[in-house]
Amino acid sequence: MGRSTSLHRPATRKSVTPRIDHAALFAATPSPCLVLDPDLMIVDVNQAYLHATGRTAEELIGQHIFAAFPDNPDDPNADGVENLRASLHRVLASRERDTMGLQKYDIPLTDCPGAFEERWWYPINTPVLAPDGTLSWIIHRVEDVTQFVRSCGQERPAVHSLTRRQKAMEAELYARAQELQRLYEELRHAHAREREVALTLQEAMLHCPGLDLHPDIAVRYLPAVGTLNVCGDWYDIVDLPDGCFAVAVGDVVGHGLQAATTMGMLRSALSAAIRVVREPARALEVLGLYARSLDGALATTAVEALIDTRNRRITYSSAGHLPPVLLHPNGSCALLDEATDPPLGARPEHVTGPQAELSYTPGGTLVLYTDGLIERRGRDIDVGLARLTDALAGSGTLDPEPLADALLACLDSSSARDDIALLVVRL
Repeated sequence: MGRSTSLHRPATRKSVTPRIDHAALFAATPSPCLVLDPDLMIVDVNQAYLHATGRTAEELIGQHIFAAFPDNPDDPNADGVENLRASLHRVLASRERDTMGLQKYDIPLTDCPGAFEERWWYPINTPVLAPDGTLSWIIHRVEDVTQFVRSCGQERPAVHSLTRRQKAMEAELYARAQELQRLYEELRHAHAREREVALTLQEAMLHCPGLDLHPDIAVRYLPAVGTLNVCGDWYDIVDLPDGCFAVAVGDVVGHGLQAATTMGMLRSALSAAIRVVREPARALEVLGLYARSLDGALATTAVEALIDTRNRRITYSSAGHLPPVLLHPNGSCALLDEATDPPLGARPEHVTGPQAELSYTPGGTLVLYTDGLIERRGRDIDVGLARLTDALAGSGTLDPEPLADALLACLDSSSARDDIALLVVRL
């Protein structure tokens, strides 16, 4: 039987957190900033931006950014609006920060209608995401480098030869900067194409045909921060005869397409093995043998659980993976940690792994997960396990779908530096 864990929330010491006036911080920020909504309407502006543009907040707030700052109609080469619009739409689509190159973007003179002043900027557009991951705002931050650009073009009559050399160097540097910007754009588009392919690959690999037949199972997958949204974590659900089904999660070392490809092959192999042998330990044994011949598969962890709904039994085995948690209807938890072997391929000689079983009461909840859910840098793994069981105690009466979301929220999944796969089963 699994080890039961009493679910008492640990006492916490009250800490005093200073209240921060974020509006005052924004107003005092020395870099000029606009805040845009997803329709690119200006909803806030700081003092530095008003000073840089000579505008008032009343003139800008509520305006569309390109109505407030159109292209200079007298400049045939004006492309400020086009470049900024492309950058903002990239942020809307990718929800990632976009850094633009040096831009010539003239601004209208408020005291001379129809006239424009030549201005040079370095803009950065940063998304602000809501808790559900949707985009709430875009912070449009700029650095006004007009004076620097103008000073670089000034004549120095006393040293004409040096000025000519300087101008030649400036022209060369500007040309190189433009070429770097062009290469940056090409890399950005290549990254976007690779990310699209990666997302399609990940979705195909994690597709569970049997999930629609199990309304009492919820699954979640969150990639590590800074990845292409493809990683080595997986979950799986396999329907079997005689009122049985199997669930599994696993974790391949690494991120990116290589880890995802290895993950896909291991996931498929384990799914096939459990259909044939019907025992989690033997299925992981087959997977371990396969992993020895697969590049990048060694040190993979995985756990498989077979649920027998007729006899109300759970049979499980783990290859180096963190223990699943069984939440009983009475609020107590059992860690399924009595059948754990080292990760795949870690033993110098092949042996059959351990297997254990325990009974369950209808209405209980089984949770399988990967390490990104509970592990945090500088924190003991037992602390993460305690937080998981506490979260289950507080939210265990929820249905699987809201329970999965509650667990992610309680365990600060947005700060995770590793991938997260989560599978919640209402028994």
